[in-house]
Amino acid sequence: MTDDLPEPDAIEGAPHPRHTARLIGQAQAEATFLQAFNGTRLHHGWLITGPRGVGKATLAWRIARFLLATPEDDGGMFAAPPPDSLDIPDSHPVSHRLAALTEGRMFLLRRAPNEKRDKLQTVISVEEVRKMKSFFALSAADGGRRVAIIDSIDDMNVAAANALLKLLEEPPPRVTILMISHQPAKLLPTIRSRCRELRLAPLNPEDLSDALTQAGGEVAPEDRIALAELAGGSVGEAFRMTNLDGLKLYESLIRLFGTLPRLDRPRAQALAEAGAGKGAEAQFELIVTLLDLFLARLARAGTLQYLPPEAARGEGDLIARLSPTPAHARVWADAAQHLGLRARRGKAVNLDPAALLMDMVLHINETAAELA
Repeated sequence: MTDDLPEPDAIEGAPHPRHTARLIGQAQAEATFLQAFNGTRLHHGWLITGPRGVGKATLAWRIARFLLATPEDDGGMFAAPPPDSLDIPDSHPVSHRLAALTEGRMFLLRRAPNEKRDKLQTVISVEEVRKMKSFFALSAADGGRRVAIIDSIDDMNVAAANALLKLLEEPPPRVTILMISHQPAKLLPTIRSRCRELRLAPLNPEDLSDALTQAGGEVAPEDRIALAELAGGSVGEAFRMTNLDGLKLYESLIRLFGTLPRLDRPRAQALAEAGAGKGAEAQFELIVTLLDLFLARLARAGTLQYLPPEAARGEGDLIARLSPTPAHARVWADAAQHLGLRARRGKAVNLDPAALLMDMVLHINETAAELA
């Protein structure tokens, strides 16, 4: 990766997963892998799945570090006892080499720079998979284990996925392939059938707060529940929320929607303009995400007849007023399905972002008026 391009498998502002030694809130997934390791035969392909930002890449790097640093059991009477943890000290030579991306027994497959090396490719191409196959064709320097991390397999085009499938069908000896997927349902069924799956769950508020602190973010204790609700238990999303002051922005949305169906237009216009202008792309995307989220919470609460924990003061009363029945919920679900997508498509063709956001807010106001 060139020095002036971001790493495609990292969150901006957060440490790369290879530098995160501790995995928080995913003890079950770690225990499942360790049990398989201590068994009779370790599977060659592992599909690590779950929502974005819950620690999938961190787990993959922990497993890689563990496999490359743990001596193989020769079965002798003086063999070490089975390991009970994936922990490897930061001082271990393998840890140093993985952090520096200089470990000769490890292959990292991710989106590569384009031919001009001024941008990242949008997909993982078949050429990159062939490089990985060539790497495995070489003998390991010490004859031991070799590991590959694919982050993420979702980025593969069709030709790359088919090339990977052939590798999974005839895996090289002593090779473990760790594949990260945010949307495993979209993968080739034949790829899924040849892998063992480790599914990671969203983090609870306490674990999310601890993981965010480890990544360099901060969250006040009183904001833990709200952040977990808005971030969906994802550290990556929580990091984005905290960097862009998402909690305060959502509070302002709730205050604005408290005026429905008589929308406070000046306040709505101020919100729309906050997501416009040069350099406001991240703010625009966050506002659309929060609007999507608000609509989804309306739909879910009305359908289940259950109010979620509040993500902002007054949200519970507002949801109860706007979506008191399953019939109301269906209307909000329909709005959630197309409003955010319409705004993002408009932004992609360079329509005025302030107008796009205002259109979303006005549509929500019209819907509230109809339901009232």
